[in-house]
Amino acid sequence: MRGTRTFAFTAAATAFLWLAAPAGAQAPSAGAYAQRYAALCVACHGANGRSEMPGTPVLAGQHSFYAISQLFLFREGRRANEAMTAVAKTMKDDDLRGFSDFIATLPPVPVPAPATPPDAARMTRGQALAQEHKCVFCHGADFSGGQQVPRIAQQREDYLQLTLREFKSGKRVGYTMAMAEAVGRIPNEDLDTLAYYLARFPGRK
Repeated sequence: MRGTRTFAFTAAATAFLWLAAPAGAQAPSAGAYAQRYAALCVACHGANGRSEMPGTPVLAGQHSFYAISQLFLFREGRRANEAMTAVAKTMKDDDLRGFSDFIATLPPVPVPAPATPPDAARMTRGQALAQEHKCVFCHGADFSGGQQVPRIAQQREDYLQLTLREFKSGKRVGYTMAMAEAVGRIPNEDLDTLAYYLARFPGRK
């Protein structure tokens, strides 16, 4: 019951931050947050939002509501990442909105062409797993997400792999319990295959 209340609070709080601003307040300046992103975020996440740093997620193509949810979780200590927690704890509500709105302006960046073609059998298996476990139900047929649901198409494989395993173990706190419930009984080998497939997702045909 306590966990349910916690997730309900998180959902309500982040929705409020995303939708509301104090009466008479001006919206955060997009230009100002572009500069702040360049100063604070580029070193890890890349100027175009596609990180080249192992274990660091791609921000390009993510949605504002999802971004603000994650910044809020970091700020409140509900996600465990020392570097991101240190950054987010300095942010006021306007900063959460400003950074998340700027992140949402970063268009998806195509994954660099691989040196070798993807393993066809593993891609087929990953596609079947995504259908079987209803990944498309929340993330969309093209895995581009929407609102509080992240874009997972062409996300970094190592980040996807770690994230899926952390949802399964309960280490990763989500916006709701949906991901923990979705992956709770999936073998790690299948989670790794899902990560492989999604990181190389070619788009809808």
